[in-house]
Amino acid sequence: MKKPVLVIMAAGMGSRYGGLKQIDPIDQDGHIIIDFSLYDAARAGFDEVIFIIKKENEEDFKEAIGNRIEKTMKIHYAYQELNDLPAGNNVPSDRVKPWGTAHAIYCCREFINGPFAVINADDYYGVDAFKIIYDYLSTHQDDEKYRYAMVGYQIEKTLTENGTVARGVCEVNENHYLVNITERTKIKKTETGAAYEDHDEWIDLPAKATVSMNLWGFSQSIMDEIGNGFQAFLDVGLKENPLKCEYFIPSVVSRLLHEEKATVEVLTTADQWYGVTYREDKPVIMKAIQDMKDQGIYPQKLWGDHHD
Repeated sequence: MKKPVLVIMAAGMGSRYGGLKQIDPIDQDGHIIIDFSLYDAARAGFDEVIFIIKKENEEDFKEAIGNRIEKTMKIHYAYQELNDLPAGNNVPSDRVKPWGTAHAIYCCREFINGPFAVINADDYYGVDAFKIIYDYLSTHQDDEKYRYAMVGYQIEKTLTENGTVARGVCEVNENHYLVNITERTKIKKTETGAAYEDHDEWIDLPAKATVSMNLWGFSQSIMDEIGNGFQAFLDVGLKENPLKCEYFIPSVVSRLLHEEKATVEVLTTADQWYGVTYREDKPVIMKAIQDMKDQGIYPQKLWGDHHD
């Protein structure tokens, strides 16, 4: 079996946050969230990583992270470009928004030739998450169906005090397989737990609902399926919402579940998620990282380096 590689989606600039949020340090030594994900990924067994970035951010990105990591991992850069579309499609003239997470993976197709895990650049997933996804990818292969996995989080461990978040809300059966996943773009913390907005009303989510933070484990088969479904997505999206429509991983996965082509095992973690969706989230993650260093989960100097 091929060794799993790690794909990091880092092309989203974080419009709500302002600026290249992936490059904002979260400890005294200038490390960013990706540093901790890569550190956890490396100790789980990953030794090759594909960064999906915007071409114009390449120099900043290499300076902030890439050059530091290439000492420990093999690195590739894939560019999420608006015009990387199936032949015969044109980008709407006023479009600036990237085409979404499924498109991000589509943009790294030349580098994928085996199993891979996917994460967001700006989310902290916890040590456990990388171990369980690496172990899954190292021990499962497609048979009569595609065998995928995702790491699921309890919704209450993924919310911020500072606004709404987007999450994939999961329906999971008693055997821990994904039945359905729905992208909810506005979820907020409430006194009883969480609620999402749907057509101007707020609907409560069950406590301990499982959500996806885009930590997926795929076999190479997903690449063809993303490609195969892309035109159908564009046919609808370019008509209905040409400037904002996005091709999301959950919609590709949902289609494959409904066509009974794939199974997705939901691997659960009790770890707390941290992220910087909003600038006000930063002190929370800084404190959490320092606490974990103090507990010995991370060394005080992450890579044993002194680049400060």
